[in-house]
Amino acid sequence: MQLFKKETHIDFMGGRRLAMILSLVLIVIALGSIVARGLNLGIDFTGGTLVEVGFPNAVELPLVRERLSSEGFGDAVVQHFGTSRDVLIRLAPRADIESAELSDRAFSAMLNLDSSADLRRVEFVGPQVGDELTEDGGLAMLYALIGILIYVGLRFEYRFAVGAVIALIHDVIITIGLFSIFQVEFDLPVLAAVLAVIGYSLNDTIVVYDRIRENFRKIRKGDSQTIINTSLNQTLSRTLVTSMTTLLVLLSLFFFGGEIIHGFALALIIGVVIGTYSSVYVAGSAILMMGISKADLMPVKKDDEAVDETP
Repeated sequence: MQLFKKETHIDFMGGRRLAMILSLVLIVIALGSIVARGLNLGIDFTGGTLVEVGFPNAVELPLVRERLSSEGFGDAVVQHFGTSRDVLIRLAPRADIESAELSDRAFSAMLNLDSSADLRRVEFVGPQVGDELTEDGGLAMLYALIGILIYVGLRFEYRFAVGAVIALIHDVIITIGLFSIFQVEFDLPVLAAVLAVIGYSLNDTIVVYDRIRENFRKIRKGDSQTIINTSLNQTLSRTLVTSMTTLLVLLSLFFFGGEIIHGFALALIIGVVIGTYSSVYVAGSAILMMGISKADLMPVKKDDEAVDETP
């Protein structure tokens, strides 16, 4: 039995005003949180020291935090790395202490907790490198959106290009905003996930736009809203199946992939959900608001074709 075999007739564009209000509210909340609270930037962006310590037995994180706090590392970020016997410690940079000394003191604190502790890894990220990564990450997203605007404008029509970029900006702002609201650590893997969300959402939007363009040329009767609704219903099964299978993989990564990729998987989960919603409502509503019509999408006849048709 084929999934979603039954033809649907959902009036998506009939609810576009409600969807628009919902999107605007989410964007305002997301931007407000980003401005007021900022992002909980990881060591990749802020700079600092990362220390990975292995213990022979499972260790409780509150005990690790208490021991580090007693050594003057009250602001250290502590988490399990893979198993409950492996601990990842992130230390903010200090002007009066060298990075090597920071890692030594942190590891000494772990030896006081358990003398059999093993130092697995130490990484240093300078503040200058963190600033460069922050700037490069922002530029990467900006260049991606500009490239998409140019590509879709050449491939389809300028209204489609603007609609696709609006949908992508919508997805990025809400995804990053949720990380700000819940203060989930934002590091390089999360940035990579946000860029992947742009690609995933764009793929979904292009499929929808391709069907809309095809139906504008094929369907003789019906206004723009009716044709867009028909196109969204025709691509709905493909959109849902793709999103659900992707989410199954991402949920498996989130729950079973270990602490180190939680942020990466979470960003993709949020992005896939928001991207699926935007491909249906935001992308379609955007081109409808810009007044897309059949005349805009009909193929342009060449001069020689016009001469041939002349009696």
